[in-house]
Amino acid sequence: MSVETEVKIYAPDLAEIAARLEAAGAEIVEPRVYEHNVRYEDDAETLTPSGIVLRLRQDARVRLTYKAPPMHDSGGSNAVTSRFEAEVTIDDFETMDIILQRLGFHPYVVYEKYRTTYQLGEAEIVLDEMPYGSFIEVEGTADVIESTLAILGLSDRPRILDSYMGLFEAVKDALGLTFHDLTFANFEGVDVPPEVFGP
Repeated sequence: MSVETEVKIYAPDLAEIAARLEAAGAEIVEPRVYEHNVRYEDDAETLTPSGIVLRLRQDARVRLTYKAPPMHDSGGSNAVTSRFEAEVTIDDFETMDIILQRLGFHPYVVYEKYRTTYQLGEAEIVLDEMPYGSFIEVEGTADVIESTLAILGLSDRPRILDSYMGLFEAVKDALGLTFHDLTFANFEGVDVPPEVFGP
């Protein structure tokens, strides 16, 4: 259990950022891996509106995660997002799905991504390839986040406080998309302009 503090930045130049990470001496702690995620809801669908995440993820492992509603600081251009997170590794995705459904939860949305994870000093950095674009997330204390962004030359880039699912809703609204799941197949042939992600 921990409080996760991070920033997210839109990064269409992911290969360049990977090169900067390697030049700075960052270590790849998890090579590029495909993620299949399912978020769950209760019968009244109260979790998502209240900012709570109940997620089952399969990549190289299977993990069940609870995230409390996020807290955004008032740092302006230096804003970070923090939220309580509890996660457990399990053996079997399908069995955990059955357990959750028997407890009254149901799959709400499926989303996919490719993720590469780095460690640079005390910071964990992930390079995420989402169906609608690429992003970098830096996790650590506020000071560690700021120093890491400076090392990577990213301090001046706009920060995104929204979650990937929040961005998904913004993309759907902007482009008039009607599909429900955040998958690569659904976004095939869809051009998402960078302006959707902010200034």
